[in-house]
Amino acid sequence: MATVVELKQALKEALEKRGVLGQIRANIRAEVFHALDDQSEPRPPLSRENLLINELVREYLEYNKYKYTASVLTAEAGQPEVPLDRQFLVKELNIVEDANAKSV
Repeated sequence: MATVVELKQALKEALEKRGVLGQIRANIRAEVFHALDDQSEPRPPLSRENLLINELVREYLEYNKYKYTASVLTAEAGQPEVPLDRQFLVKELNIVEDANAKSV
């Protein structure tokens, strides 16, 4: 019969192997941030430039499956919950998309 320590270790290894443990830790960090976020100190208005930069960072994070990090960025930066349309970003940043850029 396995001891409690052995069961904990087996559970930790199984969660790490499936990649779930990192997601759980990231989710906990995001929730702690939300709980501790001081709403009494107002943020400065989000400038157009910062909105676009934050959106590019969010797109990068989501592309790489860093969804909890992206959710913290969205909350902390005051970024809109709904991502900006990619075509809007292309137009605003004067990007010329080729076949390689469209797949990213």
